[in-house]
Amino acid sequence: MKKIKISDGIHMLTMNVEDILFEGIWEIANGVTLNSYIVQGEKTAIIDGVINWDGVPETLYNNLQEINVDPKNIDYLIVNHMEPDHSGWISNFRKVKDDFTVICTDKAAKMVSSFYGEDRIRIVKEGDTLDLGNGKVLSFHPVPNVHWPDTMYTYEKSTRTLFSCDMFGAFGRMGDHCFDDELTPEEVEFFESEGIRYYSNVMATFTPSLKKAIEKAKSLDISIIAPGHGPVYRKNPQKIIDDYSRFSQYTEGAGKNEVTILWGSMYGMTEKALVYAEEILNREGIKYNKLKMPLTSESEMVATVFRSAGIIIAAPTYEYKLFPPVAAALNELGRKRISGKTAFRFGSYGWSGGAENELKEIIERNKMKWDFIESVEFEGAPNKEDLSRIEAKIHEFIEKMKQKVVE
Repeated sequence: MKKIKISDGIHMLTMNVEDILFEGIWEIANGVTLNSYIVQGEKTAIIDGVINWDGVPETLYNNLQEINVDPKNIDYLIVNHMEPDHSGWISNFRKVKDDFTVICTDKAAKMVSSFYGEDRIRIVKEGDTLDLGNGKVLSFHPVPNVHWPDTMYTYEKSTRTLFSCDMFGAFGRMGDHCFDDELTPEEVEFFESEGIRYYSNVMATFTPSLKKAIEKAKSLDISIIAPGHGPVYRKNPQKIIDDYSRFSQYTEGAGKNEVTILWGSMYGMTEKALVYAEEILNREGIKYNKLKMPLTSESEMVATVFRSAGIIIAAPTYEYKLFPPVAAALNELGRKRISGKTAFRFGSYGWSGGAENELKEIIERNKMKWDFIESVEFEGAPNKEDLSRIEAKIHEFIEKMKQKVVE
């Protein structure tokens, strides 16, 4: 766990966590940081306290003491978001000090009580303040459904610091560099990619609420953005606000100038057409990602489709329906409400078709509103005429996809 001074009277405690499934679902190959913040005036508050993933709090307490904070002198525990990666040490801390107050929204209060049996709670609403003394005044700003209904921002007025919790966060472990102005170009690219993975895996379902949270952030006079996961933005906090605005557009059909091929093939017939499709994309200079289902992890699949302006589905009919691993992937994308993508499907069938019917059912049931070029299906292996039809449709697809590019 690292101890880093953010500003006068404000410190961050941060630790990398690896080899877990985030929320018990999402593979995070590059780890994730857990960030806590200490604000010291005459009184002391800890924001989004975290502990070692194994539940042992001593590391946190020792690090607090190394920045001259006695855990017994912490007056307030501010819970921006009740998810246990931000609040899991509350019960243990009560054994160390029994008279601190939990600060949270009304919706969080119910969960603080049900998860941890807490009743020493102060509920705050929009604009409420907490004066810690020595010029440190915190204000609270609910941002519901980011990505739980209880979430809020905490804002420190004198340093203009926004403690944004999961908002403006990213997956990815941090090394020696924890501030935006320290990041190398490679690290900037890394956290861009991990930010997209984080938003698409965790946040995309709640994009309408995140748009409101972006606007609320813009209404505050911000010098520093300090999220619960990922780097702190002190040189250019507007960058991560702009990034999240762009990510919200990806949810609604925009994307980078690239294609994701979501594919599967039982005996290689659809794959033959896929090889030809790749030749076309290469000839046209179109960047593309190939995701073979079910071999690609769900986390990677969601993130890659999310960031792409165009999606090609290469999948055969299987038992009168769409190839099951590809169908499952599309259903997950529907669950994440990733809508409006430009798309094209081709695939083989044997004794009968049926994949197209299930594809339409998935898209309609999930209200995905993907903009499809007419599909191409072929019996058995694709012949020259089939490949010619696929080529024509891919050219049509590329032109339509370009209208959705937002870098």
